[in-house]
Amino acid sequence: MTERDEAAELAAALGEPRWEAPRVRPLDRRLAVDSDSVERGLASLVLTVIELLRQLMERQALRRIDLGDLTEEQVERVGATLMALEEQMAQLREYFGLSPEDLNLDLGPLGPLLPTD
Repeated sequence: MTERDEAAELAAALGEPRWEAPRVRPLDRRLAVDSDSVERGLASLVLTVIELLRQLMERQALRRIDLGDLTEEQVERVGATLMALEEQMAQLREYFGLSPEDLNLDLGPLGPLLPTD
């Protein structure tokens, strides 16, 4: 039995007159795409990845500081670098009109991507 026959049988069982293959339309007719929403969506995705990496680097730096692995000079440099990165992220979010919550993707049953502490 072919797929088309199975689809026709299913359509008949559901009371549909007959099965028809879906018509394919050009992408621009199916989606309302404008450059602003595409730019904002891409910026949101990229900034989400950067924010995730920034938080991971911050946690790793704090662990190393707690373990005493870093000199005072290294601690100062790490702190200054993380503060500068956080400031840049705030500026980029503002530029693209995004809030910190916009970067926290909902992963469904797994919960949010970024910790909310």
